[in-house]
Amino acid sequence: MNGLYALKPWYADRLSGARAALARHGVSPDTLTVAGVACAAGAAAALAWLPAPLAALPVGVLLAARLAFANLDGALARDTGRTTRRGSVLNELGDRAADLVVLAGFLPLAPLWLVLLAALGATLPSWVSLAGAAAGAPRRNGGPVGKTERCLLIVVAAVSGWAVPVLWIVAVGSAVTAVVRLGWLWRVLGTPRQVEVADVVQEADVVHARVADGDGTHGVVHARVRGGAGPEGRGGR
Repeated sequence: MNGLYALKPWYADRLSGARAALARHGVSPDTLTVAGVACAAGAAAALAWLPAPLAALPVGVLLAARLAFANLDGALARDTGRTTRRGSVLNELGDRAADLVVLAGFLPLAPLWLVLLAALGATLPSWVSLAGAAAGAPRRNGGPVGKTERCLLIVVAAVSGWAVPVLWIVAVGSAVTAVVRLGWLWRVLGTPRQVEVADVVQEADVVHARVADGDGTHGVVHARVRGGAGPEGRGGR
């Protein structure tokens, strides 16, 4: 169930011209990550200070920009060969910060406990996906209430003023999304891993080299060969 995330390839195509322009001007992917957080903060301020429906336009524009920057930073890093492990960490931290910052705009509009509940719920799907990726599973994104759906719900709140119902939908929908992703990961991670022959041969070469040196690592490295190669790093953002 990908939800609006299924539109990502189409959206990325629409941003191809912007990516090319950013690459020509040497803009850093990290700058785009920070810009996404700044847009989320601007949307939060508009939501908190402007009445509905006057808040709708600035909130909608700023959240659209937040989603664009979230798409552009990783794509720009890949297009320009600037993917780094630090960039990957910054990208994840920026996404989580933007999620939380924009929900802070509800603080004057709803009970504190409900805002905190929605904030907790909004982070759960990502934590599940990151845990799965750390275990070697593909990164799972999408709905039913993922990042894009949450942005759309916040625009609905800006248009209608229905802060409390929207926060409940964000909290419950995000929790359901986390459960859906966890169920998918449980099935994927329960499937026996297939070890590539090339990986085993490469590891076996390491075994022979170390045993020949007499460094006493035969037992440890042999366990690595039996277990197969570890998951590849994403190498991207």
